[in-house]
Amino acid sequence: MRSFTYGTLLKVLVVNILVFTAAVCPVFAQSKIVTETMKTAKLGVDQGYNVYLPDGYDASKHYPVIYLLHGLWGSYPDWVKQGRMQAVADQLIASGEVVPVVIVMPNAGDADVHNYQNGYFNVKDWPYEDFFYQEFLPAVEKKFNCGGSKGQRAIMGLSMGGGGCTVYAQRHSDMYSSCYAMSAWLDNKFRADRGNATSKLVLTDRSVREHSAIDFVEKADETTLNALRTVKWFFDCGDDDHLLAINYEMYMKMKERGIKAELRVRDGGHTWEYWHTALFTALPFASRNFCR
Repeated sequence: MRSFTYGTLLKVLVVNILVFTAAVCPVFAQSKIVTETMKTAKLGVDQGYNVYLPDGYDASKHYPVIYLLHGLWGSYPDWVKQGRMQAVADQLIASGEVVPVVIVMPNAGDADVHNYQNGYFNVKDWPYEDFFYQEFLPAVEKKFNCGGSKGQRAIMGLSMGGGGCTVYAQRHSDMYSSCYAMSAWLDNKFRADRGNATSKLVLTDRSVREHSAIDFVEKADETTLNALRTVKWFFDCGDDDHLLAINYEMYMKMKERGIKAELRVRDGGHTWEYWHTALFTALPFASRNFCR
């Protein structure tokens, strides 16, 4: 009769555990966060940005794309560092709730780390929307073989980025299949100018008012309304968020004008924990609305 030492039995036990674990547990995804820098003629400063590449990314294959915008005082690394988006995307793609997708996180500020409040719109000495559509988006989609059409492109963001993504999807409704706005800064009509009238923050305040997402819907003619109806809309805002009222106003205005939209009000405020958890709804929403 064959005898076993304690050492042999331990080795057998370890091997069996490893085999069992491999059989029932998924392999961790090998997604990547790539940090790039783009030289831009429009803005006059180099622009950094992050890109999420899914597990198994193959540059010879085409992928849908999501543009994920940061908020006021923020920057492009925020969604990775504070929003923990990589882990969420990995989990949802592994489970099949989200198709393999490229996620692009642009920067709305300049090289001065203390002044990110330039915003997503064209203002004095900062033609950001021109940069985004004429330089950034075409270059990124070519480099990472993604997007390329309305059915393969979505946009989302938080706070200032939530307002930015909404206005972008309004003004470029032929380019996005869906828009998911979190705690969105959609208008600024009740806020007085803050500080020096020449400061970047004041320019951003004014630009949000001038690009009011609510006014856009209010003034839209039937042709524009029909174009807006081709985008899937979702507004997500916490019940303790100071922007809840204006998000609700936006939702009701769209409903009044015959534009279908979803509104989600959850427990929470204007916080990273809220936006992190929002990704579990936002990413599947975008994925469902891509053209297969």
